[in-house]
Amino acid sequence: MRQKTLDVLEFNKIKSLVAEETISDLGREKVQAMSPVSDYDTAVFQMNETDEISQIYNKYRLPSLSGLAKVTPLIHRATIGGVLNVMELNLIKHLVQVQNQFKTSYNQLLEEDEEVKYPILDDKMNQLPVLTDLFKEINDKCDTHDLFDHASYMLQGIRSKISSTNQRIRQNLDLIVKSQDNQKKLSDAIVTVRNDRNVIPVKAEYRQDFNGIVHDQSASGQTLYIEPSSVVEMNNQISHLRNDEAVERERILTELTGSVSVEADALIVAESVMGQIDFLTAKARYAHTIKGTKPTFNKERTVYLPNAFHPLLERDTVVANTIEFIEDIETVIITGPNTGGKTVTLKTLGLIIIMAQSGLLVPTLDGSQLSVFENVYCDIGDEQSIEQSLSTFSSHMKNIVDILHEADKNSLILFDELGAGTDPSEGAALAMSILDYVRNLGSLVMATTHYPELKAYSYNREGVMNASVEFDVDTLSPTYKLLMGVPGRSNAFDISKKLGLNLNIINKAKTMIGTDEQEINAMIESLEKNSKRVDQQRIELERLVREAENIHDELSKQYQQYQNYEKLLMNEAKEKANQRVKSATKEADEILKELRNLREHKGAEVKEHELIDKKKQLDNQYEATSIKQNVQKKKYDRINAGDEVKVLSYGQKGEVLELVDDEEAVVQMGIIKMKLPLEDLEKTKKKKEKPTKMVTRHHRQTIKTELDLRGYRYEEALVELDQYLDQAVLRNYEQVYIIHGKGTGALQKGVQQHLKKHKSVSHFRGGMPSEGGFGVTVVELK
Repeated sequence: MRQKTLDVLEFNKIKSLVAEETISDLGREKVQAMSPVSDYDTAVFQMNETDEISQIYNKYRLPSLSGLAKVTPLIHRATIGGVLNVMELNLIKHLVQVQNQFKTSYNQLLEEDEEVKYPILDDKMNQLPVLTDLFKEINDKCDTHDLFDHASYMLQGIRSKISSTNQRIRQNLDLIVKSQDNQKKLSDAIVTVRNDRNVIPVKAEYRQDFNGIVHDQSASGQTLYIEPSSVVEMNNQISHLRNDEAVERERILTELTGSVSVEADALIVAESVMGQIDFLTAKARYAHTIKGTKPTFNKERTVYLPNAFHPLLERDTVVANTIEFIEDIETVIITGPNTGGKTVTLKTLGLIIIMAQSGLLVPTLDGSQLSVFENVYCDIGDEQSIEQSLSTFSSHMKNIVDILHEADKNSLILFDELGAGTDPSEGAALAMSILDYVRNLGSLVMATTHYPELKAYSYNREGVMNASVEFDVDTLSPTYKLLMGVPGRSNAFDISKKLGLNLNIINKAKTMIGTDEQEINAMIESLEKNSKRVDQQRIELERLVREAENIHDELSKQYQQYQNYEKLLMNEAKEKANQRVKSATKEADEILKELRNLREHKGAEVKEHELIDKKKQLDNQYEATSIKQNVQKKKYDRINAGDEVKVLSYGQKGEVLELVDDEEAVVQMGIIKMKLPLEDLEKTKKKKEKPTKMVTRHHRQTIKTELDLRGYRYEEALVELDQYLDQAVLRNYEQVYIIHGKGTGALQKGVQQHLKKHKSVSHFRGGMPSEGGFGVTVVELK
């Protein structure tokens, strides 16, 4: 697609709006790379891909992709022997966490609604690798900015020694600074740090009173920062311990980086899939803001955009128009007044096609249809000043020459004010000649013009149709309505009359124009009226067709249910009948056996072939298909519409819908409606229906990874905690945060005692300072 076309149609603004909806750099990079494709299969796939995620976005709540970031450079550095720091490892952890949460949410969605099918998204979810072990390894050892103390036994021991040594140093220095003898010798009664050493601020004149090392002095030189000799050795110990800590820290980070390197290929796949999900979700969010719909792509050349509007114009004020190239029409010429919306119509058509071929839902009503174009060419300019007419014409003509050189039958060409900027007669002739040329190429063309000669252009050429933008003479302003099939007519006389021009002047002017032109204007006026009437009829017809389709679908569904129910009843009846025949056959066998015994022992005159015939008659009853029963009527009450009756021949209960005559009635039995004789119906008493309770099933909401219990009573807090842990386990959370606050510590103690006994808790710990300190308990779930 030509970059000039994308610039003129302002596709970059659309991309910017989509980019604003992304979460990560991965999504933004894909938006920036987004461009229209010319391959039919690719265009269809992209559109289906966007439509699937849009359906989910509009119907359900998608999980957040917050924390998703580009990690390919980090993975590359890990594979070539580099060492990742804690912040970088956390980015990789967040990638795995985001993919796991999205996949879990997607699987829950499928469980809740088994009828939905998302084949493209299913394939992406199947591509996501299992990286739970890597996530757990990083999560267990890395805090937000540093390694946990428990990342290794060695690190925990080193940090414990550093902490205890620091505490001894502080105690020692506190004794010095709080001594009454030293109060006047110190600039301030505090312990501070210089060059990573604990020091005290001493006034310069008392330097000799303190044995130790001077590490710094104030800008005025009045204060010296001295490390007393009593703590020098302990500070040296801390320095050594810090070095040991750095070595152990580097070892742990190297080990974690090695784990990342092992899963490098899987992580790259996860990044690619989740980046695409972010990109598609941004498309879905943008489509929601413009109320975008999915167009259908056809291999035959088609353009049908019902109620299309320009997505960059204000949604509340923009006028929607149906843009259509009907069958066998290749060229549409739009005429009408300035600022009437002709140029916007061209830009709307071009931009919607580019959006669709870029996989974006388009701003139209449902049912839009498009073909895939190799290229969209446009010659659209806004320079209309008289002083620049020559340069404007030259600029436009140069662009048109380039278009005619590259265009073919798979192209869409948009001409704005074709032939303008030169002598009207020459411009009109040139415009018609250019249109003839592109028609011979087979390109699809939409052009706007002011030339009246082009109004008659479509009447002597096949494949060309006129259109116009409507002008309201009463308000002297355009309505921005597009009228397909109707050329624009001159409104000069009507406007002049509305503005108060003398009628004599107007009438004389009418006599000066040719009869043909007057007849053309009258014809155009008639066409406008007919077009509006046809449009109204078409809208009504489409509504009736939709209603008919809905009724047809409902009837087909009910008929299928009726057939299934009828088949079920017949099968049940046959089964019952066969059971009865089987029982009778068994009984007959017993009788036959007894008869043979009689004949053998007592000489009874019973012939063998007679016995066999009787048994065969019983066996043949297995093929009986009638489920009717011969039951005599016991009650002869008068039957009316609405009565509940028993249908004697079928043994079923039903309700009388209507009486056909004195002998027959229409009866509803379940989903079966039958016309039956009144003598086959026996009136029964209606039973009172017990009220049924309706239980509404709500969609499960995604819960947070933290539970705030502050303000709860002790018993209420434990109940809330149990419910929350059950929900967290169902959503496969591995770690959650219980916020109980510090207070008196009673709630904290109660929560932790309860966690010790809970079957879903693996272990728990107090929160780090960055997590909320003693006011938070971090729980690891099984």
